[in-house]
Amino acid sequence: MKFEELDQRMRMFEAVNDRIIMPEMYMVARIDGRGFTKLTKERYDFEKPFDERFHDYMIATVMHLMNCGFNITYGYTQSDEISLLFHLDEDAFSRKERKLISLLAGEASAKFSLLVGGVASFDCRITGFPREALVVDYFRWRNEDAHRNALNAHCYWLLRKQGASPAAATGQVKGLSSADKNELLFSHGINYNDLPAWQKRGTGIYWKDTQVEGHNPTTGQTVTTTRRKLFVDKVLPFKEAYSEFIYNILHPLKAV
Repeated sequence: MKFEELDQRMRMFEAVNDRIIMPEMYMVARIDGRGFTKLTKERYDFEKPFDERFHDYMIATVMHLMNCGFNITYGYTQSDEISLLFHLDEDAFSRKERKLISLLAGEASAKFSLLVGGVASFDCRITGFPREALVVDYFRWRNEDAHRNALNAHCYWLLRKQGASPAAATGQVKGLSSADKNELLFSHGINYNDLPAWQKRGTGIYWKDTQVEGHNPTTGQTVTTTRRKLFVDKVLPFKEAYSEFIYNILHPLKAV
């Protein structure tokens, strides 16, 4: 068999499972840390329930993903997960799902591993949304999930630090309402409302136009140019206000 024939035959097997996110659909990637419970509890001495150094590593990983060749409009991170909203016109790798998944997971794993100083890995999934309202709902979902997880985590680790076993702490928190969880924290001097916003709502990363002064060597004059830079927002809004925030990410001209 000639090489050309063999090459074509093998590529047919490779391509049979290719799935393409259709044009005019919004693509969102969700990237999750693999085995991060063990990584944060056993391999590294991160503060519990939240460690700002760990969160900054996640932010740096998001910024890397938004600068590694893809047209990504918005990045969001909470806990050990990352969500990325691609520009509607993104056509990298012909929008092949397996290519996007493998590259994003690989880039995230490599960047975070360098930051933490050891091996860390992420998995990835890509979802296509046919309407912008669903994109808003997706990020609203992750934003509210951050709030729920933060409240549970603070209660859990409060009980653990008081001597409760993992099973006992989990069982006790599971049986409490949101009001009861807030009261538990408050009775031990923790006002949930006063905790850092990034713990409760995650962090958003998006592009902003900034004015930068420079020197024109030809004319000797100081000139001002517009540069597009990533902005890290650790104080995101919540609920309906966050839905409006995401809508403005999708329609930046209307946000002015």
